[in-house]
Amino acid sequence: MSQAGRMLVKGALLTVAVLGLSACSIFGRDDDNGSSSAGSAVEEGIGVNSFLWRASLDTLNFMPLASADPFGGVIITDWYSDPTTPNERFKATVYILDTRLRADALNVSIFRQQQQGGAWVDATVNPDTEIQIENAILTRARQLRLGQLPQ
Repeated sequence: MSQAGRMLVKGALLTVAVLGLSACSIFGRDDDNGSSSAGSAVEEGIGVNSFLWRASLDTLNFMPLASADPFGGVIITDWYSDPTTPNERFKATVYILDTRLRADALNVSIFRQQQQGGAWVDATVNPDTEIQIENAILTRARQLRLGQLPQ
């Protein structure tokens, strides 16, 4: 299998694993009795959509967190290497751009490096990887939102 094919398979497996793990989130449901509309969920102390924020943290919880700014809506992970491919590492930056739960309120950037001659060298990232992670975050955000609806 080619390098690109292995990368695509790894990305797909990673997405499936992230979705599976996100269902077992360590973040409990907020039980505040504040009301919010279906599209906006801005909590005190957070400047962006809380469902997108929590879903982003849930989805990327396997990567070490370098920085998180809930007011500016930026999450930056540190480099992560899958134990099965130690010569390759990834880093993610998530931008939450709106207070509403919308697909265009989210932007994910993935960075990839490969080890060559003992040094880390930037490598290309399959554009589908960023889309898959955005979709995983949006799916998790919808799950969180549905969990908040009155029964």
